[in-house]
Amino acid sequence: MTAQREWFEKDYYATLGISKDASSREITKAYRKLARELHPDANPGDGAAEARFKAVSSAYDVLSDENRRAEYDQVRAVGPMGGAGFPGSGGFSGGFPGGAGFDLGDLLGGLFGGQGMGGQGAGRRGADLETRLTLSFVEAVEGATTSVHLSVEAACSNCGGNGSRPGTRPTACVKCNGRGVQADDQGPFSFSRPCGACGGRGNQIDDPCGTCRGSGSERRPREVKVRIPAGVDDGQRIRLKGRGEPGRGGPNGDLYVVVSVEPHARFGRRGEHLTIEVAVTYPQVVLGAEIEVPTLDGGKVTLKIPAGTRSGQTFRVRRRGIQAKRGVGDLLVSVEVDVPANPTVAEREAVKALAEAMAGSDSPDGRGDAGSAQATEVS
Repeated sequence: MTAQREWFEKDYYATLGISKDASSREITKAYRKLARELHPDANPGDGAAEARFKAVSSAYDVLSDENRRAEYDQVRAVGPMGGAGFPGSGGFSGGFPGGAGFDLGDLLGGLFGGQGMGGQGAGRRGADLETRLTLSFVEAVEGATTSVHLSVEAACSNCGGNGSRPGTRPTACVKCNGRGVQADDQGPFSFSRPCGACGGRGNQIDDPCGTCRGSGSERRPREVKVRIPAGVDDGQRIRLKGRGEPGRGGPNGDLYVVVSVEPHARFGRRGEHLTIEVAVTYPQVVLGAEIEVPTLDGGKVTLKIPAGTRSGQTFRVRRRGIQAKRGVGDLLVSVEVDVPANPTVAEREAVKALAEAMAGSDSPDGRGDAGSAQATEVS
């Protein structure tokens, strides 16, 4: 079943939980949320979650591409789900977009594997492929050029892809006279469907190739170079147009690379922002201090902590995050008070003295409001 034929039956908007007028940003946001929840790595052994993950991915493939989304909307508008009848449903009960000048053949040209209605076979588009690529945290942030290895269908090396034994040639299909399609009359309309005898190829193999057994293709290993853009996120899909299965008289399919990002030992991310937790002492948060904070590129920044800072408070170091389309993100630094598990005698005495001093104070809190952090580059 071709992708366009599935469009009649599947509501991709409902799959992603969005409205039909959703923006591109809303489509991406909905996909990423569902992809994280349903990812096979997060649901090991859960077949239902894996099936939903594939459905969500298929919906995103179509709706994230403006051209394919427009075609999908058109097909749904005139299909059975859109209120217009098709063969077997009693004729056309609804009007066509664009009035009398609307060319149904253009819209449904690829409905049955790329053949138009009553015209010559236009060939078949190659299948889309999907593969997974694991990146380190740093590679995902900075971008990388790498390779993925696939096993794909390719033209048979023995017969060159025509399916016949070398030295012979296919003959025109007697059923469709080499057109690859057969007319299917439905009242006032005539639709074309792939020829059942030749499978839409338009020819017959009288003496099949010994390598591919007449199919014209064989599986071969293939290496594809992939350029990963800076700032790619876990679960994101990268489309490589035309790098999927080769078409048979039609365009090649696309290759989709699903990115898995390994966690970092110290850093995390929140969109385009990097996050990190640093340990500080109680005197530092009470009295204020300047601390050194590591950055992802191996450098450091000096962060000024105001007196009265509370444990868990987050400070922002601007433009030390992830390069994204909207600009460079920030480094978000959360300070956590490091409580010694085995304090020395001197430390215990100091804490006791502090407790006594706080007990006798009129203002046990005695801490002012924390000010904003200031960060400067460290040479």
